[in-house]
Amino acid sequence: MTDPRVDRLAGLLVDYSLALREGQVVRIDGLEASAPLALALYEAALRAGAQPYTNIGLSGLGETLLQHGSDEQLAYLSPIQWEEIERLDALVTIWSEVNTRALSRVDPGRHAAYIAAQRRLSNRRWERISNGEMSWCGTLFPTNAHAQEAEMSLTEYEDFVFAACHVHEDDPASHWRAVSTQLQARASELGAVQELRVVGPDTDLRLGVDGRTWLAADGRYNMPDGEVFTSPIETETEGEIRYTFPAVYQGREVEDIRLRFEEGRVVNAAAARGNDYLQSLLDMDAGARVVGEVAFGLNYEIDRFTRNILFDEKIGGTMHLALGSGFTQAGGRNTSGLHWDMICDLRREGEVYADGALIWKEGRFLAEPAFEVVESGVRG
Repeated sequence: MTDPRVDRLAGLLVDYSLALREGQVVRIDGLEASAPLALALYEAALRAGAQPYTNIGLSGLGETLLQHGSDEQLAYLSPIQWEEIERLDALVTIWSEVNTRALSRVDPGRHAAYIAAQRRLSNRRWERISNGEMSWCGTLFPTNAHAQEAEMSLTEYEDFVFAACHVHEDDPASHWRAVSTQLQARASELGAVQELRVVGPDTDLRLGVDGRTWLAADGRYNMPDGEVFTSPIETETEGEIRYTFPAVYQGREVEDIRLRFEEGRVVNAAAARGNDYLQSLLDMDAGARVVGEVAFGLNYEIDRFTRNILFDEKIGGTMHLALGSGFTQAGGRNTSGLHWDMICDLRREGEVYADGALIWKEGRFLAEPAFEVVESGVRG
C-alpha cells in the first residue's frame, strides 16, 4: 500500500512548489531509491495536465566515474544535458540515496574538479529560474541510509521527513502559504540592514549586506523549507567563525571547521577531520573562498542535526553561510563551482547585531515581524 503522505508530498510539489500548468514540460530526477515518490510525482503532474518524464539514475555511477574516468571525462557535460536545461519548464530533484558515504574515499582533487564541472550546469539552471523561465524544487524521499545518518529508525525518519513537510495534514499548502507570509515579512525587515555581526563560541564575524535583497525560502525551491537568506557584499566579510556541526558536502563530512576572513576572503582554514577535502574545495577556483550566502534558519519544527543539508540548514536558531557561488536575485556577484552550506549553531550562546543593535539572541529574533511565527510542534 502506498503511504498517503507520499501522494500528498507529490501533490504539494506539483501544485504549490512548482505550480505546474497544463502543457509544461517537467523532468523528475532521482536515483532508484526515489522511485515511489517519482511515480507519485509523475501521476500528479499528469493530473495537472503537464508533460512529465523521468531521469532515474543508478547508484554507483558517480563513484565509478570518479574512480576510473579521465580528467576530460570528469569535466565533460553532455550537450543533451545543456539542451534539456534550456527547454525545461520545471524540474524536481529527489535527493534519496542507498549509500550516503559512497564518495567518502575518492581523491579530493578529482572530486572537486567534478563538482566544479557540474556546477556550470546548475548555475545555468539558476539563471533560468532567476529570469522566471523555469521552476525547480528539491526534496527527499526517506531511505534507510538517510535514517542511519540521522540516527533514527526508518519509521521514525519517515515521520520526521513527512511532518517537516506538513504532508501528514490534509492541506499542507495552506501551512506553507502562511509560512511564506511570515518569512516575507522578516526578509523585508532585514532589507534595511547594512551590516550584520554574528557572535558565538569562537565566532565574531561581520558581513556587509547593504543594498542586498533578502529572500524568503518558503517551499518553492526546497521542501521542507524555512529560512531567509541573501548574498553578502563580496569584499566585506571580516573575522572568524567556527562550525561545531559537521559540514557535509557531496557525501563527504568535514568536522570542526574554523575559518578566518579578511576583505571578504578566507585567509585561514582548518578542520579537525577532513582538512584535505576542505582545502581542495577552497582551492577549486577564485570564488570558492568568498561567502555566497548568509541565512537565518527559522524552521523551529526541525530541531535536530541529521547530516542532511536539506533539513539542517533550516534548523530553527542556527545560521548558515555558504562558501562559493552567490544568488543573482539577491544581488550576489560571486561565481564559483562551489556552493557549500556550513551551519553555525547559535541556540545557546549566539548573538546577532544589525548595524550595532542586538536583534537575535540564543537562536531567536528579539522582535517578531509583522506576522506571528507559526510553530506547530513537529519535533521528529
